Amino acid sequence: MDKSATASFRTKIGLFGIGLDAYWPQFAGLKQRLEGYLARVHKALAAAGRGEVDIVDLGLIDTPEKAMQAGHDFRTADVDLIFLHVTTYALSSTVLPVVQRAKVPVIILNLSPEPAIDYANFNRSTDRTQMTGEWLAYCSACPVPEISNVFNRARIQFHQITGLLTPEDDPVTWGEIGEWIDAARVLGVMSHNRLGLMGHYYGGMLDIYTDTTRQLATFGGHIEIVEVEELAARRRSVSEQETRERVERFIELFDVEVDCPSEELGRAARTSVALDRLVSDKNLGSLAYYHLGTGSPENEEAIASIILGNSLLTARGIPVAGEYEVKNVQAMKILDAFGVGGSFTEYYAMDFVDDVVLMGHDGPGHIAISQGKTKVRPLCVYHGKVGRGLSVEMSVRHGPVTLLSVVEHHDGTVKFLVAQGESCAGPILEIGNTNSRYRFPIGARAFVDGWNQHGPAHHCAVGVGHIAEKLKKLARLLNIDCLTVC
Repeated sequence: MDKSATASFRTKIGLFGIGLDAYWPQFAGLKQRLEGYLARVHKALAAAGRGEVDIVDLGLIDTPEKAMQAGHDFRTADVDLIFLHVTTYALSSTVLPVVQRAKVPVIILNLSPEPAIDYANFNRSTDRTQMTGEWLAYCSACPVPEISNVFNRARIQFHQITGLLTPEDDPVTWGEIGEWIDAARVLGVMSHNRLGLMGHYYGGMLDIYTDTTRQLATFGGHIEIVEVEELAARRRSVSEQETRERVERFIELFDVEVDCPSEELGRAARTSVALDRLVSDKNLGSLAYYHLGTGSPENEEAIASIILGNSLLTARGIPVAGEYEVKNVQAMKILDAFGVGGSFTEYYAMDFVDDVVLMGHDGPGHIAISQGKTKVRPLCVYHGKVGRGLSVEMSVRHGPVTLLSVVEHHDGTVKFLVAQGESCAGPILEIGNTNSRYRFPIGARAFVDGWNQHGPAHHCAVGVGHIAEKLKKLARLLNIDCLTVC
């Protein structure tokens, strides 16, 4: 199966420029010049999309009639986001119908063709008409207040970017534009994601209970209820050959400790193959699970041997969260869709000597963002859970990291909680769990107090790199709040 269940859905970015048809007969060459600007924006947007998005370009819209048609065309094309390139002054009546009909988020691009007007050459001209036409070619900022006013009064949420026309002249602005494109792509991933829920909540862990309908209303997608028996049944049909091949795969990808019993590796291998079949059959893009399995040896064995298979799934873009943590598997999927991983974690303890927070979790880890090869260790007991078997031990790759929590507040709203820090080297607890040391710019004590103040669940997702700005943009596209601790 493809990396995720959303692989067949490509993000579509709408693009149109605006102008005023009354100008064209008055100022020779102006329309062609502005269309040239729009073509440069198209090329730069395509480059920023890195081949992962399609550009639906409707050209220069300069009359209300064309605006009406453009709105229909964008809606028919099923675009996810629209970039409105303001080339010169244009009437807001050439903008409002487009966005009203399309009903998707809109980014206003106020991009000047040059850093500054060449005032000396401009003022030397004796042709006043030519001077006016030249001025209009630099007039991108002029209609933005008008457009903003109309959008506000029409209750249309919009975002704006002010800068220069080309990435070569303004890499900061075009970096921001790239972040919007990336956020729109992740929005599409979430809106098509099929989330599997297998088992039930860990009894009494009240903070992770969630309104699954609210999750769908916020992020889109589909929730597929999966029975543990469906996994157990698939384990029965796994052949000895498939089991051996999966054990070889484990040895290739993991650092398997010498004291790992071959019987446990075989159990984990059968479950891993069965998991792959289950995910493929259900077309899942993520999975949250927990199950006691007591009284049913087959179910208990399936759940007790699930960690290595879940780690492989997580590494290939199908994140798996234990303890039935629905909110956190959403956070893991978001981070993974941004290409930064998304490993399941929680506070372990604090190290006041080194001013770091120890964070990790039992169960699956995102081995693709591990510092070195992930170890596999045998455990005689899964603390607080049923069974025994094999577990993974890893630290998140040293360097910048971003933490994300999907928070459900008392009023039912969903919000992002974000922090940026650093995964750093140092001693960890070698207990067969994921475990990392994180340093934050505001210090460990202030981070913990600030994070807890917002009332998240005790789990969160961690990815490599600093992507808080991208997460803020995704939150704006989802029309939810994004709270940043550091």
